[in-house]
Amino acid sequence: MAFDLRARLEQRRAADLYRQRPLLQTPQGPQVVVDGQPLLAFCSNDYLGLANHPEVIAAWRAGAERWGVGGGASHLVIGHSTPHHEVEEALAELTGRPRALLFTTGYMANLGALTALVGQGDTVLQDRLNHASLLDAGLLSGARFNRYLHNDANSLASRLEKAVGNTLVVTDGVFSMDGDIADLPALAATAKSRDAWLMVDDAHGFGTLGHNGGGIVEHFGLSTEQVPVLIGTLGKACGTAGAFVAGSEELIECLIQFARPYIYTTSQPPALACATLRSLQLLRHEHWRREPLAALIQQFRPGAEQIGLQLMDSFTAIQPILIGDSARALRLSQMLRERGLLVTAIRPPTVPAGSARLRVTLSAAPSAAQVQLLLEALADCYPLLEPADA
Repeated sequence: MAFDLRARLEQRRAADLYRQRPLLQTPQGPQVVVDGQPLLAFCSNDYLGLANHPEVIAAWRAGAERWGVGGGASHLVIGHSTPHHEVEEALAELTGRPRALLFTTGYMANLGALTALVGQGDTVLQDRLNHASLLDAGLLSGARFNRYLHNDANSLASRLEKAVGNTLVVTDGVFSMDGDIADLPALAATAKSRDAWLMVDDAHGFGTLGHNGGGIVEHFGLSTEQVPVLIGTLGKACGTAGAFVAGSEELIECLIQFARPYIYTTSQPPALACATLRSLQLLRHEHWRREPLAALIQQFRPGAEQIGLQLMDSFTAIQPILIGDSARALRLSQMLRERGLLVTAIRPPTVPAGSARLRVTLSAAPSAAQVQLLLEALADCYPLLEPADA
């Protein structure tokens, strides 16, 4: 039987779940051009406004002049350049861990770490709302796989009682679609009581949480012993690209030996690492970058609640507006776009059925006046959503 791809696509269209790629025609920033239309964007993960920072651009340019363009080979052959090594050292220092290992993407870091640490005869326990890359890594590891109730240490404890072999507890730090944070102290204590390791993917907390931007582990003041495996991405608050795993000397050496997505891929361009190194310096030493982000969150939440919008329990840059029905979420997103604002509608399977939402992401880059424009547009558009659309 031939693959009926057309029918699969039509089913997705009929369910209001069809995805389309917007074409960005300007650099990242609050004011962009998408598909030829000037828009004020509230859907980028460039939380500190570093993706288009002139010093980061200059570092990339200088890096290309010195180191060339391509990585040339895998890290274990001849692709591990001095800039890559310097980024790893900077990440280890920022996260307060003995070592860090640089990966090309966050997906690869999650897949590499998880599959290197557990396999057949072991157990992986994950939060129900973890990112798809973590869930995929758990399934691909071959370990016994189960999911505990969202952010629920008691639910985790009950599943740990049935765990076998080496056990890895896996959670997002900041949940990418809800914006809430993991209760790491409780999860770490529960994992340790059962001799399990805790692995945290802090993609959305790294750079935005903690006094130095070290992320959720710094925010809670936890140690490497409490959180043995820390993962972060560099394409969000850091503004460049790539990811890392930070932890003990033994953990990093183990990943170099056994993490297939690290071993069998070409290293990232060394010039990119030069840009990341400069971005990390800005992120760490310019603490004020996190202050305007916090102020905009404080502005947005009460303003949205006054309109009657259903927000989720988040004090982070991710501020989802829960709509429920996919068609209504798409309609509200389109109405905002017609008013010059870009806020993406997030629908299943990215989020659970019946929980479609507009995912507002704030950053240090927009002004308070621009956030006020968003609130005014939401106040105009939200009452126009017809219940019959549900």
